[in-house]
Amino acid sequence: MHDDPGELQSRIAESTGRLLATAAELTDDQAREPSPLPGWSRGHVLTHLARNADGLRNLLIWARTGVVTPQYPSQQARDEAIEAGSGRPAAGLLADLRDSAAAFRAEAACMPGHGWQVTVNGIRGGGHPAWYTLSRRLSEVEIHHVDLAAGYQAADWPGWFVTERLESVAAGFAQRDDAPAAQLSVTGAGTDGGAGPAGPEYQIGTAAAGGAGHRPPVVRISGPGWLLLAWLTGRSAGAGLAAEPPGPLPVLPAW
Repeated sequence: MHDDPGELQSRIAESTGRLLATAAELTDDQAREPSPLPGWSRGHVLTHLARNADGLRNLLIWARTGVVTPQYPSQQARDEAIEAGSGRPAAGLLADLRDSAAAFRAEAACMPGHGWQVTVNGIRGGGHPAWYTLSRRLSEVEIHHVDLAAGYQAADWPGWFVTERLESVAAGFAQRDDAPAAQLSVTGAGTDGGAGPAGPEYQIGTAAAGGAGHRPPVVRISGPGWLLLAWLTGRSAGAGLAAEPPGPLPVLPAW
């Protein structure tokens, strides 16, 4: 996993620029239309991204100052803030997205070098070094940009994002005994979706229930890296992926 704070900040800036360009084209009516995420409009997605920037900035403040600063006051407060902001005009959603992203960027820019190794805790999961906050933000921006269903697609994900996130997401599924035991193969294209040799292979769902051992893969699923990532994260039904033995793709649990 890429762990250089400077490089991660540059990538966030690029990804955020693309996201803001998409958001700037939305009309008020389009902002209120449903997104692919159940129960969420595009306004919900944009508000979530803004509040996510605020929450992850809190973790950077924690790392820089040593003062415990929770990502959100609570899960309920997070959900209520997203709902409250979701119905705003498109211009208000854009301004909020832009300003929150700028505040996050400014906080990251003033982090002392040693601060990136300070352990912080998000609202879910265990503790992690502060530099991983940047990786989390990058993932939120790229994946939820696709969730706007406004022109930016999983096939547009940068190659570096696909390469790193596919490895990370597959590793998470590998430890889940509720996931189908499968081998994923990047074939027919590079991990960036462009022409190139076959890429790496990953295994998912191979941890046995209760930590009792290892389950061998029962199906091989192959295709472009971006499509495998989209399938694993619930952003594609997997049309275009091939299964061996032939048949429908196995059903994945929620990412």
